[in-house]
Formats: sequence, C-alpha cells, structure tokens
Amino acid sequence: MSAGHDHGGHAHDHTAGANAKMLSWALALTTAYLFAEVVGAFVFNSLALLSDAAHMLTDVAALMIALLAIRFGQKPADDKRTFGYKRFEILAAAFNALLLFGVAIYVLVEAVQRFRQPEAVQSTGMMIVAAIGLVVNLISMKLLTSGKDTSMNVKGAYLEVWADMIGSVGVIAGALAIRFTGWTWVDPIVAVGIGLWVLPRTWVLLRDTTNVLLEGVPGGIKLPELRAGIAELPGVAGVHDLHVWSMASDDINCTAHVTLADGTDADAVRKRVADLLDSRFGIEHCTIQTEAAAEPCEDTGHLHP
Repeated sequence: MSAGHDHGGHAHDHTAGANAKMLSWALALTTAYLFAEVVGAFVFNSLALLSDAAHMLTDVAALMIALLAIRFGQKPADDKRTFGYKRFEILAAAFNALLLFGVAIYVLVEAVQRFRQPEAVQSTGMMIVAAIGLVVNLISMKLLTSGKDTSMNVKGAYLEVWADMIGSVGVIAGALAIRFTGWTWVDPIVAVGIGLWVLPRTWVLLRDTTNVLLEGVPGGIKLPELRAGIAELPGVAGVHDLHVWSMASDDINCTAHVTLADGTDADAVRKRVADLLDSRFGIEHCTIQTEAAAEPCEDTGHLHP
C-alpha cells in the first residue's frame, strides 16, 4: 500500500496581494462616504438614506473583514493549524451574510413605523447624497470586479457594494418621486425595496459559505462523474473513500483510495489520477493512496462514498 501527494502552484498568493490593494482603496472610499450619508440621513430625515447607510456600514465591515481575511489567509501553516488560516476567509464571508440579514430586518421594522407615522423628507438633499453614494459604489465595484471570481470573501464584499449601488439608485428615484409628488410614503417603500433586493443574494452567499464550512463538495463538481473518471483510467480496478472539499473559495482538495489492477505500477496510476483531477476538475491538491486488489485497506469494511 502506498500513497502519493500532488499539488499545483501558488499563483493565488499574487492574486491575494492584488485583492488586498483593491480592497484597501474601496474601504477608504466607502468609509468616507458612510459618515457623510449618516449625517445626511438625519439632516434630511430620510429612512431610505438611513437604510442605504446601514447597508453602507455592512459594506465597510465586509471590506474590513475581507482585508483581514486576506492578511490572515496568507499566514503559513503551523503545528496547530496544518491548513493555515485559509478558512478565515469563509468565516468572514458567512459573518457578512448574517450581518446583512440583520440589517434587512432592522429596515423592515423601521419602515413599518414610518408607514404608521409618516414624516416630512427633504428630497433635494436626499437626492444629492444618494448621487454621491452611487458614484462611490460604482468606483468600489470597479475596484473589486477582478477579485470577485477568485475569492468568495471578495465576492461577498462585491455583492454588498453592488446591492448598495442598487440602493443608491432607488434612493435617487424615491427622492425624485417625493420632490414632484409630495408622497413621503415613497421613502419607506424604497427602504423596504432595498432590503428585499439584497436578501436573495445574501442567502446564496450564506448557502455557499455553509457548504464550505461543512466540507461539502464544491459547486461545479459532480462526485459520481469524478468517481467514474478515476475508475475508467488504465490500471485502476476500483476507487473508494473518495472525498472532495475546499478550505477556501480557490482551494479544492481531494483524497481517494485507488485499488490497482494486477501488474500495474502504482506511481504511474497516481500520476494519471492527479493529472485527471487537475485537467478535468480543476483540483490541484490531492492525496491518492493505492493498494493491491488482494490487500484492500482496513477501512473498506466501513461505509465510504
């Protein structure tokens, strides 16, 4: 019985550095605007602005946590954390999702109070503040676009900024409606709309991060197809104890026990399996244990996928 180990390169380290730089710029812009929007919400008595400011607060939190996650994620593994700190990114993204759920509930409660007791809103100031926010969000989205497809944590921050951009558009539309019609109830309507708009995307983020924390099979990989692909390789008589999981959004791992056909070279089979996992499924980090058909591993009596 023998085992082999294979892993790819470390290009993601450079990606992490680029993401950190973009996150820093986005954080600086978003934080500056947050203070301005909170002041504007109270000065112009706009719940829609306050709702947008609450989302902007989660943007700031998301960007800060995402930045910290990258810093921690780059720390090397040690004797206590053999996988390093890569999972910190997923924990940060899950926290962001829960924070967004909390903000949405708060806005809905406040909106109900505004429906019961309508208040005057200064639409001009509300519109100016929202327009500035729209520009800030567009710039931040541009900064984060390159990293959102390679990091679940950056994706979480991007989604929050994106949702806030939609919120800014809604606030501007609401301000125009109030200015030309005098319908102050539009303000809480816009606030509720912002909250409901972001909830489905928040659920997707929470679902994906939960799957990683439970060490589920990463999205886009079908385990039966992967198992069949290994079984079809020359020299493979069977495969069991197959596990596929991810430590972070860009780090997929696989372990498997492969039963060898008679007269097959173990090293050659392991290389074929590793090449298949890399080229067909994008799995660069794998540990393959091989065993002769006449001497199965002791674990085969247990239930394995």
